[in-house]
Amino acid sequence: MVKHQPLQVYEKQVFVSFVTGIYGCRWKRYQRSQDDSSRWECTWFVILCSSFLLLLFWAYFWLVAQNDFNEFNWSVYNRSGEWKDETIPILASTTVGFSYITFLLILALFHISLGQQLNLYWVHKIGVLAMLLTTISGVISVDDIWGDEWEIILVSLQSTAPFLHIGALVTVTAISWLVAGYVVRRERSNFQVMMLLIYMVVLLTVYLAPLTFTCPCIMDRHSLRLRPDVIGRRGAPMVAPENTMVSFNRALQYGASSLEADVTISVDGVPFLMRDRTLKRTTDVSKVFPARQYDDASFFNWTEIRSLNAGQWFLESDPYWTVETLTARDRGRMGNQTVCSLVELLRLAAKANSSALLKVRRPPPEHPRYRTWFMDALWAVQKAGITQKRVRTVTWTPDTDRGRVRGLQQTANEKLSVEEMRQRGLTSLTLHYSKASTKDIQEYLANNVSVTVYPVNEPWLYSILWCSGVPSVSSDAPQVLRKVPYPIWLMSRNAYRFIWITSDLVSIAVVIGIFGFQNYHMIRWRMRGMQNYNPEQIMLSAVTRRSSRDVNIMKEKLIISEPHNGLSSTEELCLYPENGYATYSHGELSH
Repeated sequence: MVKHQPLQVYEKQVFVSFVTGIYGCRWKRYQRSQDDSSRWECTWFVILCSSFLLLLFWAYFWLVAQNDFNEFNWSVYNRSGEWKDETIPILASTTVGFSYITFLLILALFHISLGQQLNLYWVHKIGVLAMLLTTISGVISVDDIWGDEWEIILVSLQSTAPFLHIGALVTVTAISWLVAGYVVRRERSNFQVMMLLIYMVVLLTVYLAPLTFTCPCIMDRHSLRLRPDVIGRRGAPMVAPENTMVSFNRALQYGASSLEADVTISVDGVPFLMRDRTLKRTTDVSKVFPARQYDDASFFNWTEIRSLNAGQWFLESDPYWTVETLTARDRGRMGNQTVCSLVELLRLAAKANSSALLKVRRPPPEHPRYRTWFMDALWAVQKAGITQKRVRTVTWTPDTDRGRVRGLQQTANEKLSVEEMRQRGLTSLTLHYSKASTKDIQEYLANNVSVTVYPVNEPWLYSILWCSGVPSVSSDAPQVLRKVPYPIWLMSRNAYRFIWITSDLVSIAVVIGIFGFQNYHMIRWRMRGMQNYNPEQIMLSAVTRRSSRDVNIMKEKLIISEPHNGLSSTEELCLYPENGYATYSHGELSH
């Protein structure tokens, strides 16, 4: 005879319901199961972990690539012809996706620790797959548009590796609880042994990872060189329209020791400042000369160029989200800016007792000043009245014409050996930060070769270059570097070795303790279980255990009472489909 007991009370498992409900939409007790997860669900767990690792890499890339957001937007503009901040939707989608995948992974790990099946809800499966495919497509697109930027990851590790090591150490140490539980609580199998070996290899790799680190800021404090000079790259383009007088004035106010500009020669031989090949992005040429907005900037004469507004675009597009911080007076000044000539820039540098770094673009072959362009630039230097020793040019003359401009300091914008530098008569280099290794910088400085690194807009990059001994950097954000009076972190080698070895030893002790605790706990549980079992319980356990998942739809409790089975009216046989075994209880429920 089978009868239901309507007044039965179970212990509420709010946390388990929360975890299984959100992860697999299994809110009811009878919907859950502690059977082994199917291969299909384990496959989805692997996909979830892969999505997390890929998004972690993707998020880290965009975090450190913030140094070059201006370069990214400029690259997109050169392809699309329209200027807008493309990083905003990328950062927003990456933040949302990474938060979502991380939350699901945490729930999955809770499932494993609680012994629940990994049944991911179908809506989450679609979300995980969508985030994985979106991230993969994003990686492919960045590799196509901005492939050189991947090198910033290796550069950033010079600053972040010690801290990433601590984070990885904490993570693999915490995972030891799950690994130990999986290995100890189940029957031994080849798969368990393989999982244990993989975990041990990963753990050993993390322990020894600092042997491969090259961090310039792990050094003695007395070896730190003077603070690198900051060169205002096109002035201070994040707070004022680039290559305008107000931008260069702002750079000097923020402590820039030198000014850098891109120079183009007009059709009538006047050098002026312009980064782009056309005038479309930074002027109102589309309104004044709509038919010529895509023409090369060098094919305009100076009168036409001077009639253009070079500041209103900055206020309208707000490329760096800084216009709101400007006063009404500053906005009025910036809205009335015109294209700046080279003479005006050099006169400002001479007045401020500063220097200038010039990147002169040679006109196209059909340009009337194609053969005399470097003489036009030299004429502007002489007209400005600035000392030629305070003007550096980025190899804007052919080697055969260097003798005609001996008064100017010329610098190479490519990585050359010391011997090549001597043969060309050069004493300074302008290098991209990805090409300036610490070893190369030390070699250049030992041979009296000055090195300028660009673009340096973030404090972490400025700090590692400072520790590397770089004498000067070119920056779009002098207002940011002004707030870095000292490297953001500096540590002696002995101090770092102590932290590294101590953290490894603590991790080893915790891992051994976790494995020992899990093993001891399991032995006690098994011994206590064998003492409490009787033959009837073992028989009922064998009968009620089912391999099929249909057991999940059984009633949560059946009370079986038969007059001739040897049980009293108060003896109850309780079936728990979640655990797959039956127990007797006398007068009360037994869990």
